[in-house]
Amino acid sequence: MVDKANEVIVIPAYNEGKTIFEVIVKTQKFASNIIVVDDGSQDNTSTEASKAGAVVLRHKVNLGKGAALKTGCDYAVRREAQKIITMDADGQHDPKEIPVFLSALEHYDVVFGSRKTPKSMPAVFKFGNKVITKSLQILYGVTVEDSQCGYRSFRSTAYPSIRWEATDYYVETEMAIRTGKKKMKHTTVPIETIYADKYKGTTVLDGVTIVAKMMGWKLWR
Repeated sequence: MVDKANEVIVIPAYNEGKTIFEVIVKTQKFASNIIVVDDGSQDNTSTEASKAGAVVLRHKVNLGKGAALKTGCDYAVRREAQKIITMDADGQHDPKEIPVFLSALEHYDVVFGSRKTPKSMPAVFKFGNKVITKSLQILYGVTVEDSQCGYRSFRSTAYPSIRWEATDYYVETEMAIRTGKKKMKHTTVPIETIYADKYKGTTVLDGVTIVAKMMGWKLWR
């Protein structure tokens, strides 16, 4: 059970049985309330998360990252959590950054993490991220240095204003758009990122799709 009036970490997970236990154990050094949303995994993600001591919520089928995040954040807000931090389950986000997010939330409604770009990151991913980030600035006036970083935080009081409809990876972009449209006080903090052997990032095709959605939002909402 998540304690009331506390900060909560929400981790969406899909087939992350190999990494989730270690992620939770490392995170527990900085936060006691951890919610893992198993998004219809076909492996032992739920078992490993429970074994590590997290509160585990489970989707019977895979609904997508956006849906998993919303399930976890809704749960945290119902239990009166004051601050929510979202992070990935694959070990890419270093839990030692949690105090940085919590400190920033003393002054801002929403805090976006910005990954330090390694030289090894493929140019195609760098380009895709830059296109999305620039489009957010032009269309919505939101300055987010790394629009696709899933490591971010927000106050529970801000959640109703930024609560998203996206069920997929568009969730990061939609959250930023809603932050801009609602004129929420926001900032960006630099974070270290632990990259696996195979980098997962936004391709040019992903970038085009996301930008098209952003333009649709601007025209029709």
